[in-house]
Amino acid sequence: MSEGPELVEQQGIGVQDAFQRLWTPHRMAYIKGQDKPDGDEEPGCPFCRIPALDDKTGLIVARGDVVFAVLNLYPYNPGHLMVVPYRHVADYTDLTVEETREVAEFTQHAMKVIRAVSGAHGFNIGLNQGHIAGAGIAAHLHQHLVPRWGGDANFMPVIGQTKVLPQLLGETRDMLADAW
Repeated sequence: MSEGPELVEQQGIGVQDAFQRLWTPHRMAYIKGQDKPDGDEEPGCPFCRIPALDDKTGLIVARGDVVFAVLNLYPYNPGHLMVVPYRHVADYTDLTVEETREVAEFTQHAMKVIRAVSGAHGFNIGLNQGHIAGAGIAAHLHQHLVPRWGGDANFMPVIGQTKVLPQLLGETRDMLADAW
């Protein structure tokens, strides 16, 4: 078994444990809200603006009656999309029955499409409810659908500070929209 990096003791951090820490102080700007979209109100909300764009410009994969599927501008993996209600609503409990149904249907359909076009092995699906839970745009509900493949989390993001995405967002959008 190879030895890991040398653990350096730091005063005031409590009892030493077996965990190694990966410090990302640059993320504090995100946590504090720096450079986030203007306002939580509808006029400043990107999820309210996107549906007015054409599908290619807005990276919209599909439109439903009350929700739409759109690619994430900062994807964790290729094909990372979000299912978003058109209505500016923040909390899952405030969705209408129709919105809840269509979010679920779009999520199921997106999984089938992504599996068909890219052979995803699994998915992370989730809602971050509120800023404290990690929602970047907490005022407008959006459900993330992140395709996963065996070995997709490798050394590149950690060591090379680089996320490998094999396709431009526009190409991914076209591929998913065509298969939708």
